[in-house]
Amino acid sequence: MSIASTAAQVLAQTEGLTGDEAKAAQGASSAGFAYGLAAIGPGIGIGYLVGQAVQAMARQPESAGTVQTTMFLGIAFTEALALIGFVVFILLKFV
Repeated sequence: MSIASTAAQVLAQTEGLTGDEAKAAQGASSAGFAYGLAAIGPGIGIGYLVGQAVQAMARQPESAGTVQTTMFLGIAFTEALALIGFVVFILLKFV
């Protein structure tokens, strides 16, 4: 389903609503779409990061502690992107 067809469906569903209700419905759908996009990037990033860390620990088990610490720092920074996306979602939804 393309973005244009989704937008057309939202507009079709909001035709019988008042102006404020239509604005709220469109804001909710766009906010949900924005948060969905914001969650994809960190999900891919964390998956890649953990995969590479496991591969590094398998190749050099003696450096597992250092790799694991660095992995957790990378996960925290990557997850911050998802939290920023969630804040944007809340702003779009309620403002």
